Amino acid sequence: MQNEELASKEFSEKPVKSIPSFSSPTSAVSAEETRILTEYMDQKNLFKVTSQDETRRKPLILKQFFKMKRNQQVVVSSFIENDVAVTTEGKVATIGRDFVMLTDLQRRTWIPYTAIDSATIPFGYPTYSNSHQHFIYDNQLQQKLVLQFGETVAKKEVLVRQFFEETLKTNLRSWKGIWVEVKTTDNLLLGKIKETTKKELILQLFKTQNVIPLSEIRCVSTVGLFPLWKSLWKYLFKKT
Repeated sequence: MQNEELASKEFSEKPVKSIPSFSSPTSAVSAEETRILTEYMDQKNLFKVTSQDETRRKPLILKQFFKMKRNQQVVVSSFIENDVAVTTEGKVATIGRDFVMLTDLQRRTWIPYTAIDSATIPFGYPTYSNSHQHFIYDNQLQQKLVLQFGETVAKKEVLVRQFFEETLKTNLRSWKGIWVEVKTTDNLLLGKIKETTKKELILQLFKTQNVIPLSEIRCVSTVGLFPLWKSLWKYLFKKT
């Protein structure tokens, strides 16, 4: 009897490890019906807002389109100079509050919404209903996002860009030190990103600094090694 009491006491003193669980279901209907209903409500709300405030129409529509095409191939037509449209094709990598970043095998391209004339998908490419199909989750990421959202997202830059809408200035600030080519309405500038302030992008090319107002930027592109050397030789030739 005494041994049974001691065993029972030892068992009761062991700490009980709580198993984290997911939150309750978000809807009373099935998962597929919830998804369809959510997308429908988002679209209705979007067009309701844009019909009331025409100034927000273009950035909101572009942002929603790029979110639907995340990690998919798109074609963006934008005005660079003299009202001439320039076409950029790439995969949607980052959707910001006032810009989109496209990537291909050679470069990254930042395009402000104010410079975009239109955006669509390339001819012959399939349209996927799941905009996050290429996003890779580890085994515990979903549970961590549900139970420890802030801590989990803060540790991964890709998750920060997934859940929070950065501005062009904050995103370019995270790429400090890389070589880029910046197109404005009047100039084509080359340099290394030195700093991004509230209203300006500062490029460093040797001992020369170029200060570019963010409002005048039409396109920012990373520069590959060969084009970079070619541009630097042209710059040095002009200096001599």
